[in-house]
Amino acid sequence: MSNMKEPHAGLVFMDKIYAKIVWICRVVTGTALVLITVLLGYQVFGRYVLNDTPTWVDPLSLLLIMLIAFLGAGIGVQEHTHLSVAVFRNIVPAKVRTVMVLLTDTIMAVFGGAMLWYGGLLTQFKWNTQIPLIGWSEGLRSLPLTICGGMILLFSLGHIARVLLGRDHRVDSIE
Repeated sequence: MSNMKEPHAGLVFMDKIYAKIVWICRVVTGTALVLITVLLGYQVFGRYVLNDTPTWVDPLSLLLIMLIAFLGAGIGVQEHTHLSVAVFRNIVPAKVRTVMVLLTDTIMAVFGGAMLWYGGLLTQFKWNTQIPLIGWSEGLRSLPLTICGGMILLFSLGHIARVLLGRDHRVDSIE
């Protein structure tokens, strides 16, 4: 019956904001994936054709991998595509399942908050140090971790709000 309810205004606004965040992250990760492909191709070309290996490609590629992995993980939390074990949730009554979903989302929110907080501290601590060979801030290595933590916190709180308002329509991926 909750499907028949009118959309909650706050959830509609939240969905628009979350969709924009996910879209931006997809553009960034897609661009990073194309860039890493070009960079690694250039590295191979430099090594075997020019006989002059560009040493800056490896540290830059690692930065791009961090960006892709962590932003992708944040998107997975929002879209409920992350790995989960749903066996226990599927065998319990609906009320117990709701409690388990709330508990899971709360744990995810706490985990995201910890990633945001400690990732921010790490980013701040390493910001004035440079990555060898490219001269960029070491803080850039942990910045995707910090952003991902914020996304997990935000998206998990959104899931909790949906459950509490009776508007959670997530389905486990393996049903």
